[in-house]
Amino acid sequence: MDTTQRTDQQRSADRRRRELLEAADRVVLRDGPHASMNAIAAEAGITKPILYRHFGDKGGLYAALAQRHTDALLASLRAALDAPADRRERVENTLDTYLAAIELRPQVYRFLMHPAEGSPGDQGFDVGKHSAPLLRRMGEELAQVIEERLDLGPGSQQLARVWGHGIVGMMHAAGDWWLGERPCSRAELVRSLADLLWGRLAAAGDRVGGPGF
Repeated sequence: MDTTQRTDQQRSADRRRRELLEAADRVVLRDGPHASMNAIAAEAGITKPILYRHFGDKGGLYAALAQRHTDALLASLRAALDAPADRRERVENTLDTYLAAIELRPQVYRFLMHPAEGSPGDQGFDVGKHSAPLLRRMGEELAQVIEERLDLGPGSQQLARVWGHGIVGMMHAAGDWWLGERPCSRAELVRSLADLLWGRLAAAGDRVGGPGF
């Protein structure tokens, strides 16, 4: 098989995979954590064995959807951090970007973070095994941003990781509670979380030569 043919086949496979993920997204938007492989296969107009051929099992499909949505969320968070504003405003905008994302697509959020609530046909799906890496990835990404932008003194790399994972954990726990109970407005939650973070973030200087925070 020549290189051109292999490239065409890869493009075709990539396109088909995107189409299947878009079908899965439609089902998740409708059914949330109850989205099943049967429903996704039906939405895509294929049989479940063909869906398994592309993703292996629900864990494989979940991982592909998780990467798709996490990539988009991280891009939005970085845009909020890069926007021209003072530090307090960027902190609030970043928190608001995360909360707005889970508010806009709550069924997607619940599918990603609470998949153990899924349909009986998908029993045995391990929520911790699949959702914890999403939060870890976000924590590491935020830690990298903090280290690039803030001068935290000795042990800055470790402290940046502590802050990154701590902030993500806070956003996740507070956002999960807020999405379920809606005890206050999104703006009120953003201000309260920013107040909690503000002490050390306000005191830290920008890293010399960095993009600033």
